[in-house]
Amino acid sequence: MATVTPNPQDIERALKTLLLAIGEDPERDGLKDTPQRIMRMWKEIFRGYDEEMKPSITTFPNEAHAEEMVMDSGEYYSMCEHHVLPFFGRYYFAYLPSADGRILGISKVARVVAYCAARLQLQERLARDIVEMLSEALQGTARGFAILMRGQHMCKSMRGVRNQGEMQVTYFTGAFKTDASLRAEFLQQVAICD
Repeated sequence: MATVTPNPQDIERALKTLLLAIGEDPERDGLKDTPQRIMRMWKEIFRGYDEEMKPSITTFPNEAHAEEMVMDSGEYYSMCEHHVLPFFGRYYFAYLPSADGRILGISKVARVVAYCAARLQLQERLARDIVEMLSEALQGTARGFAILMRGQHMCKSMRGVRNQGEMQVTYFTGAFKTDASLRAEFLQQVAICD
């Protein structure tokens, strides 16, 4: 991914041009500082492009030799790459540790979800990015990963069809991909969490 360090004055000019394009006056009192506010907001919500913001993923030896499904769930917020509008919802994540492998630190899944979501995204790619980052942290020792992401997309709700609706994406690897009973157990656990 190429990184460009644009001049802040160029960004401010571009944002003012966009305000003019929608029929606004970027010099009116309520909008004078809007370009700077947008630049600060983008730095925060698009932190997923900043390698220095990448979370450290702590793992531990699996001293209990546990092989049972480990689950985590929470909320996520991202931005659609097609219309640069928000999409957000809940994620449900599970993995199967290897008895002689490593396990994830308890807060690391949420941190990885937040980091991967902090880019222009597709919900399908977001699910894959999360699993790949966590799999890499476990050095490929997990026996499988499962993630289900539900999302409300503002590009559907506030424009175009203007219809509420939830998009759902699942992504499975390893034993979750090959074992239908494991997938069913994961989906049953998701239903219990709802």
